[in-house]
Amino acid sequence: MTQDPAKIRNIAIIAHVDHGKTTLVDGLLKQSHTFRDNQAEMSQELIMDSGDQERERGITITAKVTAVQHGDYRINIIDTPGHADFSGEVERTLNMADGCLLIVDAQEGPMPQTKFVLERALEAELTPIVIINKIDKPGARIAEVEDELADLFLELAVHEDQLHYPVYYAIGREGKAWTVAPANAEDAADLSPVFDAIIDKIPAPQVKMDKPFQMLVTALAWDNYKGKYAIGRITRGHITAGTQVALCKKDGSIAKAKVELVFMSQGVSKYEVDEGVAGDIVQLTGVGEAQIGETIADAANPEALPTIEVEAPTLRIYLGPNTSPFKGREGEFNTSRQISQRLQKELETNVGLQVEDNGIGFTVAGRGELHLGVLIETMRREGYEFEVGRPQVVTHIENSVEVEPVEEVIVEVPAEHVGTVQMEFGQRKATLKEQFASPKGVTKLVYEMPTRAMLGMRNILLTNTKGTIVMNSLVRGYAPLGQALEQLRNGVLIAYETGTTMPYSLESAEDRGTLFVGPAVEVYAGQIIGLNTRREDMEINVCKAKHLTNMRSKSSDGVVQLTPATVFSLEQCLDFIENDELLEVTPKNLRLRKRELDPNKRKRKN
Repeated sequence: MTQDPAKIRNIAIIAHVDHGKTTLVDGLLKQSHTFRDNQAEMSQELIMDSGDQERERGITITAKVTAVQHGDYRINIIDTPGHADFSGEVERTLNMADGCLLIVDAQEGPMPQTKFVLERALEAELTPIVIINKIDKPGARIAEVEDELADLFLELAVHEDQLHYPVYYAIGREGKAWTVAPANAEDAADLSPVFDAIIDKIPAPQVKMDKPFQMLVTALAWDNYKGKYAIGRITRGHITAGTQVALCKKDGSIAKAKVELVFMSQGVSKYEVDEGVAGDIVQLTGVGEAQIGETIADAANPEALPTIEVEAPTLRIYLGPNTSPFKGREGEFNTSRQISQRLQKELETNVGLQVEDNGIGFTVAGRGELHLGVLIETMRREGYEFEVGRPQVVTHIENSVEVEPVEEVIVEVPAEHVGTVQMEFGQRKATLKEQFASPKGVTKLVYEMPTRAMLGMRNILLTNTKGTIVMNSLVRGYAPLGQALEQLRNGVLIAYETGTTMPYSLESAEDRGTLFVGPAVEVYAGQIIGLNTRREDMEINVCKAKHLTNMRSKSSDGVVQLTPATVFSLEQCLDFIENDELLEVTPKNLRLRKRELDPNKRKRKN
């Protein structure tokens, strides 16, 4: 049965990270009877976050398209990431929607990413519906959040119609929503008000059914049975399986192809259909050469749609084959050619990424540390072994002046740690824009600072504030390149020789600083094994065993008591390293090391 375009609704769900987008989509999927009552998804949370890293990190990384049937209406839902590093995903998927659900936490209110995604949605002229979520939080401040949203819309609206938006109140986790803030959140309710709002407030897609077929590819998927799926919203006309089409490439050339099958989404799965019509979001197989941003059009009228413009990357990183003495022991793929092929495959779907070949290694540029960190972690899990350098800021020339990205950083921290935070930001030449205290003993600070100065700061602040800091940032523009920052980190402890660490030598090394390795661990000369208490680097032998003698004494035969080694996550390692250091990444280990392993050559360079 062909869907009537007037009964189609396309919506994007946008919000700041952790404000409840994916949880609300779960509720919409369950309450639209998309799954049978006995299906596993009915008892599952974060149904749309299908990737391992998405589940582990609790964030959405790639935009997902799903669909639910509500009465006669087919509602296509695009679940977008909330983190600024994946804003490329948001930018490319908003053009599939006619409206958006903006979800805002009732306690936190609009955050930096709320502003970013709403600005993009209003520029694309999407009709907004606001949902104030998590109204059952003890710190919920619904009236203030409504005022903050009104100010935000006033600042960002492209035309006056966008200032008239409906507001709903929800507890996404419980699948409840109301048209007015309830006196008692325990009242029985469901998500019917949200379904009704989508059907009544979001316009049907503006379509041209009688014109030749045209569709912009906004996402790609892959499976071993059908190969590549080109996903997009049909702009005009209709498409049936077996149709000859033209693929309008980015370079202006046109390739011939044949659509083998047409699929549509339903919940977390897809099903085959005879025909896709204008306004609907479909997945096409057979167009194997299709890339994101290219147009699939009628073979007789190959007209290209405007390509998707994505903001430029802000951070770049060196990524190359592993050159450590332990090369090839833990990873399946470790050659430059294998890494190159993997990065080229990533470029097909990761629109915010740029890769430049440097001979042996590569310069990979992305939207932030998390964006690059997710790529590195994905490759590591796939069996790749490589080394990465310190993240560097991507600068460019404007009016013959070198400029660098500048970020707005919003920090929320308990009052007792405000001094610590201000001192750290002060050392990094940040400018304090605003400071105000909330009634609950939390101080909110708004800073502006270069992206370059932020590198390595998150870990320091988490440690110094005992993990109580909440920090969000967003690139706000570019400013002339500032002066170089001095090294704020202490020197490191470096393994003097290759071997296995011994408790006896680790015990004496503990007096020099914080250790990153425990006993019975293989290390190599030039590997970083700890953080020095002083500013300079120090070489230390941690592989020396205790010499046995025929003298016995009570003190010398005691058990060695070692402090547990500090283990860094991938992002912490990237934050930690300096320009003369590398991070060795293998499926089993993360090892910090000096770029030059030979101590004599290292001294000559310094």
